[in-house]
Amino acid sequence: MSRKKTKLAYITNDSARKTTYKKRTKGLVKKVRELTTLCGIEAFAVINSPDFGSQAEVWPSLEDARRLLSEFKKLPLSKQNNKMVNQESFLEQSLVKATQQLWKLSEENRQKELEEVMFESLSGKGILQSLNAMDLDEVGRLVKQNLTDIDDRIRVLTKASHS
Repeated sequence: MSRKKTKLAYITNDSARKTTYKKRTKGLVKKVRELTTLCGIEAFAVINSPDFGSQAEVWPSLEDARRLLSEFKKLPLSKQNNKMVNQESFLEQSLVKATQQLWKLSEENRQKELEEVMFESLSGKGILQSLNAMDLDEVGRLVKQNLTDIDDRIRVLTKASHS
């Protein structure tokens, strides 16, 4: 049985918010602990909420967290910032990726549309008159490429039949 999707919004009920905070904190600490075990890495978690207690929750311990943070700060800035993203850079990367994907899909759609035009015109439908010069040029290149592919395939098949 699947869980229902939780709406990510501020929980106005104090007791429900506190219960959710405790459960999610416990789950987050469990995930960090599992990550350190499964991947053989060192990690720590600091969870601070002024609403639910005066002290921050630290895992595995405050001493380990301080030691790991100190080791991290001793690294050169280039290593510290390696693969580190904030909300803005994450969104910028996502936007670039989505834009590239959109461009690629647009090109694929254009090629499919041109192939459809080519095949329709080969079947006797007079749709070439409605195309502009650039589209006609593209269809011409597509026809030449298909003819070259057909000629290459015929050569391969005739060689295979003579062997």
